[in-house]
Amino acid sequence: MTAEDDDSVINTAPPEEPEEAVTEIPADAVGEPVEEPTYTGKPQPGDSPNAADCAPAHGVYKALSKDGPRKHHKGVGPVNSNYNGTSQIAKSTFTSEVTSKVGIAISGELETSAGVMLASIKTKWGITVSAELTAKLGNTVSVDTPKHTTTNARYGVYRLKVVGESYMLHQNCTTSPKHKVVSYSPLKVGWYLWES
Repeated sequence: MTAEDDDSVINTAPPEEPEEAVTEIPADAVGEPVEEPTYTGKPQPGDSPNAADCAPAHGVYKALSKDGPRKHHKGVGPVNSNYNGTSQIAKSTFTSEVTSKVGIAISGELETSAGVMLASIKTKWGITVSAELTAKLGNTVSVDTPKHTTTNARYGVYRLKVVGESYMLHQNCTTSPKHKVVSYSPLKVGWYLWES
């Protein structure tokens, strides 16, 4: 098991912010995943008998690479901190102070629905990401704080960073220019902890 997969590891720095300018997508605007049309081979009127048919024209999204979710945490509410000024290990307990929803954030031009994008991510890696997750009031975590150390805690949602590409596939099977799309999709609710 790597540190990336181990939820018991205390981080040494706050969570990373997205490097890109991202737009948050409301959950009600995500849309349902749709099946991409399959090639029927049926010629269209006026086409040569061998013309390819990609009708109807539709947006395409392909997931290309992902970055571990332990780095990407969207906090809700304030950062909580506890300094242990003793020479012994002390227990620090933190409780979430708000309830808030966290959705998908995206950078780039997505030519299809966010629902299609989420389905593509699941198909490529077998990871189920959500349109939105709710971090709730009253969730508590307790950790050991080493002597003369501050433990910091922020409650929120871990998001999976995925780089993909999106484009339009036209009826004659030509494509529009491909756009790079960087997305941050909700994966799980939890605490991000770090020591300073």
